Amino acid sequence: MSFSGIVYKPVGMVVGALGGVLASAVFKRVWKVAGHEGDAPNATDEDRTWSEVLLAAALQGAVFALVKAALDRTGAVAVGKATGHWPTGNDG
Repeated sequence: MSFSGIVYKPVGMVVGALGGVLASAVFKRVWKVAGHEGDAPNATDEDRTWSEVLLAAALQGAVFALVKAALDRTGAVAVGKATGHWPTGNDG
């Protein structure tokens, strides 16, 4: 593993933890902005429809993936600038 890859490991772990918190907050806000009252449904909520449960799951997955990609990319750029090498292990 390259030096930049070693540096990126702890950065990636911190960014990942913060990303989960941020993604959860973003999803809750998006769910409410989309016109849904209350919390998003869980798959086991008996009083929710299939379409509502599946829509919530798809939206949540998209938000989490978007936040993760944005934060991973930001962390990689920061480590690349700090070390002079992109943190992939392929920097020779």
